Order: sequence, then C-alpha cells, then structure tokens
Amino acid sequence: MRIVIGSYVVRFPLGGYLSWVGQWLHGFARLGHEVTLVERAGWRDACFDPRTGAMGDDCAYGVATVTAFLERLGLSRFGFEDADGRTYGLTATGAFAGADLFVDMGAHGSFAEEAEQAAVRILVDGEPGYTQMKGVAADYDAYYTVGLNVGTSRSTVPTAGVEWRPIFDPVALELYAPLPPAGDAYTTVMSWQAHGRLEHDGRVYGQKDLELPKFLDLPGRVRPPLELAIAGKHVPRAELEGAGWRLRDAHAASATFDAWRDYIAGSRGELAVCKQVFVATWSGWFSDRSACYLASGRPVIMQDTGFSEHLPCGEGLHAFSTLDEAAAAIEAVEADYRRNALAARRIAEEYLATDVVLPRLVSELGF
Repeated sequence: MRIVIGSYVVRFPLGGYLSWVGQWLHGFARLGHEVTLVERAGWRDACFDPRTGAMGDDCAYGVATVTAFLERLGLSRFGFEDADGRTYGLTATGAFAGADLFVDMGAHGSFAEEAEQAAVRILVDGEPGYTQMKGVAADYDAYYTVGLNVGTSRSTVPTAGVEWRPIFDPVALELYAPLPPAGDAYTTVMSWQAHGRLEHDGRVYGQKDLELPKFLDLPGRVRPPLELAIAGKHVPRAELEGAGWRLRDAHAASATFDAWRDYIAGSRGELAVCKQVFVATWSGWFSDRSACYLASGRPVIMQDTGFSEHLPCGEGLHAFSTLDEAAAAIEAVEADYRRNALAARRIAEEYLATDVVLPRLVSELGF
C-alpha cells in the first residue's frame, strides 16, 4: 500500500518532532508499506532554525535534517515546498501519484487538492480541544484523534460536527532500548506556552502555564530531583528554581533525535504536567513523548487527562490530578523502581507499539 503522511517536521527539525513523525513513517514501512512524507511551509517565516533560535524562510537546515533522518530509517520518499514555491525532493503531484492513503497529521489541509488523488484521506488530530474549537475545514474520509475521550459524554471537547475515532501516537520499540537509567532525575521536555489562549463558549483554555503552577511545590515533597527541559517565552525561571525545579533548555535537550533519545534514556522517569486544555476538557490525550519514555523502560507519572480510562495505571504508568497524588506516585515508583520500569516497557509493547496501533488503523480503514 502507498501511504502519504503530511506533517510539520522540516519547519521544526527538533528531536521530539523527528521522533513523533518518525514513529509513524518507520512503523508503516516495517509493515511493508511504501511511505512518503510531504510538507509545505504555507506562510512566511515558517521554519525554525535551532542553531539561531529564530523563525525564517530559509528551510535548508530542516530539509537537510529530515533527509538525513529518513535515510537513517531506510526511507527516501520525501517532498517539501517552501514559502516561495521551491520544491525539495518530490513534488506534491509526484508524491500523491497512486496513493492509497493520505494521513494528515499536521499538514492542516495544505494538500487538500493533491490529496484528492488518494483513495482514502484521514486526519489525525494531535491537539484535542484546540483542533475542534477552531473548526475542521478540510474534508476527510475519517477523523482520528489522540484525545481518546473526544466524541464521548466524558469529554467536553466539541466534535465540530464530525465523528472522531480514538488512536494512540505509536512508538517504534526498536528505536527506544530499555537501558538502565543513567540519571537520578524525573524529567520532561515541554513548552511553557506553545499556543495562545483560546476562548470557547465563554471559557478560556490555555497551556502548561496554567497547570504547572498548581504543582510548583512538588520538588520539596519528594526525594528524587525533578527537572524541566523547558522552552517558551515568559517562563518564570526564578520562581521555578526557587521551588526546587531543575531547569534545562528544551531546544538543547532535543536538538537532534539522538539528543532527544539520550535525554530520555538519561532520566529516571518522566514527571509530566499537561496542557490545561487537555485536562479541563477531559480529552483523554496521551503524549507521544511519554510513549517514548515508557518504551525506554522509564516509568511515567503524568497528569491525568482521562487517559487513565484507556491505559493501565498503577505500575509503570501513574496518573495524578493533585499535588498529593503526584508526590505519592513518585514514592510508589521509588518503592519498587525495577518493577515499575519493567511495567513501563510492557505498557508500550502491549498498547502503544507501531505493530499494535498501525495494523488496527489500516484494518479499520478497510485495507
């Protein structure tokens, strides 16, 4: 089967984005499908250059980074179009020729015309709540979301008039070996405020800047160090460090895929606070980043968005809603770390692996 994936990794060529898109590409390829990655800049100053920390029109670094990463995965079919219409690699028309399936996981409808060549077109929503509140403009044959509760009575995320199917972002187990932890800290990689706030039906929804302050005092409640590899404007660094949080630069920790993977491998586990929009709407969102921690045999302690209704929690993966619950979860992991580490990898194998998630998707679509 010929599969085209549209996303945004040239524009943000950091380790976390490479990992996220790479799991899908590598997973489909392992199943024997021909996979193509396509992307468009779409507007001016769309490309982030990690070397300068600036946005601009020059996407050469991103193109080179993605090309090298795909070659590393044994993949070569790739096309990117910059803001001036210059094409690197395949043209959009060539990429979609004979396509059986188009997976829009961040192309935001920019290939709507070319995607008409594909037999089946699907949207995979990675920002449950934001996507639906803003509206879904393009037309797809099926709509998927990593918000596992979206479209049910348990979540307040609007449906935007379409039927949403749940899916996990898959993780390629072979890319994340469960090595013994090299570090002593529970970590995470995060943006303080990845998007602006959004108002819907009279309520304002935001990001981690609204949730993390609720857990400001957590480092003083537990023995292991807690570290945030953090990016974004207006980060209250002095306040966080004063409360005991260790801070690192997120872009440095995830500058490349290897840096990203090494940062996870060097962690004792993950302690993650979620975006307020995911929590407040009880969306059921689960992180592709957390899936990488689990696959690496790193226990995950994550603020509950409703994912606890879909994944086994209590060993390897722990959900919390309050400061007391977060502290208790860390203590529970520390009480039997090895058991939790083994359980973490087992959850990734049984629920999140590409060989579990992607065949189910292909089957649901009738291929």
